[in-house]
Amino acid sequence: MNLDLLFYAAAIPAVVLVGLSKGGLGGAFALIGVPLLAMVVPPMQAAAIFLPILLVMDAVALWAWRRHNNRPTLLAILPGGIFGIAIGWATSAYVSVNVMRLLLGGISVLFALRYFIDAARASQRAEPLAAPERPVAATLWGTLSGYASFVAHAGGPPFQIYTLPLRLDPLAYTGTSTRFFAIMNAVKVIPYFALGELGSDNLYLSATLLPVALVSTLIGARLVHHLRPAVFYPLMYGMVLIAGGKLLYDGITGLG
Repeated sequence: MNLDLLFYAAAIPAVVLVGLSKGGLGGAFALIGVPLLAMVVPPMQAAAIFLPILLVMDAVALWAWRRHNNRPTLLAILPGGIFGIAIGWATSAYVSVNVMRLLLGGISVLFALRYFIDAARASQRAEPLAAPERPVAATLWGTLSGYASFVAHAGGPPFQIYTLPLRLDPLAYTGTSTRFFAIMNAVKVIPYFALGELGSDNLYLSATLLPVALVSTLIGARLVHHLRPAVFYPLMYGMVLIAGGKLLYDGITGLG
């Protein structure tokens, strides 16, 4: 198959999934984007191609959610997130492509398995009380979120592990999440440029995919009012599990 056709065969579905996530369909669609694209290009290049697209999406999302935020939560988790990006920068400079595939695949598989385990246990749990802000936990999960965000724009699950137990108002939660990841993506521009990942070739590919991203974001915003989470969340996380497993296999065989 022609290389360009192979690239777009993976890139268009990947960008559509990320756009649907930004439109409101949840983090699982976003999590599969980079692993799917990383099947045809190196993981760091896949993440770099997505970054300009995400920055445009963030600008729209910040405007839409400008009136909603939880400032204490944002301030608690943000330092760890920036520290995680720094760790990701250092890791990308010294770790091989196959090791990066292992890390990315492992993150994807673990997050998908966590969803299915939690779903299996949900019926046995009592309704939890809201957790307080915890600076140590915020730093830990913020760091993991920043690292996963740098490597694969997949920082949603660690962010959710810390923030969901806080049981924030849904509007405040969404506004806080929007601000956190908009800041993360803006900070990532510096190390991505330093690593040479935002060159003209990758920026061109980003530009060609931007219309797909914007359309899919609008579609996601429309569909979020009609789709049943009980059907689509297992499907989304199942896709994450498959993509993560493929990356693990590629990384293991590449190192072997």
